[in-house]
Amino acid sequence: MKKTTKRTVAIIGGGTAGMSLAAAIDPDLYQVTIYEKKNALGRKFLVAGDGGFNMSYAEDPTQLKSRYTPEKCMDHVVHHFSNQDLRDWLKSIGIPTFVGSSQRIFPEKGIKPIQVLQAIEAQLKEQQVKLKFDHEFCGWTPEGTIKFTGGDTMTADFTVFALGGASWKVTGSDGQWLPHFTERGIKTTAFQAANCAFEVKWPEEFIRRYAGEPWKNISISIDNQQQAGEVVITDFGLEGNAIYALSEQIQKKLTAGTAAQVLIDFKPTLTPETIMKKLKESTVNQTSTLRDILKLSKAQIYLLKTQLTKEEFLDLPVLVRYIKQYPITLHSAAPIDEAISTLGGIHFDAVDQHFRLQDMNDAFCIGEMLGWHAPTGGYLIQGCVSMGMYVGAYLNGLE
Repeated sequence: MKKTTKRTVAIIGGGTAGMSLAAAIDPDLYQVTIYEKKNALGRKFLVAGDGGFNMSYAEDPTQLKSRYTPEKCMDHVVHHFSNQDLRDWLKSIGIPTFVGSSQRIFPEKGIKPIQVLQAIEAQLKEQQVKLKFDHEFCGWTPEGTIKFTGGDTMTADFTVFALGGASWKVTGSDGQWLPHFTERGIKTTAFQAANCAFEVKWPEEFIRRYAGEPWKNISISIDNQQQAGEVVITDFGLEGNAIYALSEQIQKKLTAGTAAQVLIDFKPTLTPETIMKKLKESTVNQTSTLRDILKLSKAQIYLLKTQLTKEEFLDLPVLVRYIKQYPITLHSAAPIDEAISTLGGIHFDAVDQHFRLQDMNDAFCIGEMLGWHAPTGGYLIQGCVSMGMYVGAYLNGLE
């Protein structure tokens, strides 16, 4: 027999994680209200759709889970709501998806990000989720009641914070909430840019010639981490998925006060032995061989020539070593507001396996406000949706 009085859930933040949670909660059990600081839901969700709306990545769940750090932080979440579950849910609300040649998952061609957002909003309306806009969280009253700018306060049986990270301020994701949690004694870490560009002090001539040139099918490594993909040369340095995915490792070096050196493999599909053989068998000069046979770009050849002396350039073992491990020093990260996502926020030690705050039995934290990291390619959206769906199922099970 259903209860006559529903318990209440307040979701602070109307982004991807918050909307997914609201969609997962049983409306027969709870009355759900989303409190959003902007005047519309999903602002960052829409911005993420610029240039192609990558929702997730079609790989084996075990591999998918390994993309998230800290290690195993998302295992139970992605197990509960996988990439296939995401596709099934989107289809159920009228958004069919397809897997591209890169294994990324997109809405079917012709479906725009705003249409995906509208489909989610329609689902929330059907479940009678209440929406309160222009409500910016600004901490707690001395009595422990949640307060918003403007003077409004709020109490609920359960509160779920989904306040986002600290990048893309225009969308409302500015991280201004962090000090309120720190002051309350909740363990937090400072925000850092992630999935972002990194500074390289290129020679002026190099920038003038090659800024904007993409390097495709390369691989970058730092310490024991390696990432294949592509990057683009910019006035600032390097940007692109191959460098984004190593943000966490690079930032650790930079935070320690040292520059971070990465090694770029210009030809990851060729072994050193294969490259050596091609160089030895070539009947043209070294530069022509690199350009026409190994298909190195003009910028890559330029760097090899400026890094190596003439004698080293003609020394095949040395040249091969630099083709496979070209060192580039990174000096800083791009400004945090230019980053796709952020590191830092609520420390994982502050929440239990259900993302319930250890010292606040009726409150949870989900989404990018927690200190986890994932590369671009749909992993961020998948992680946020999976968290929301997981906590929604947990709350449903409490009744």
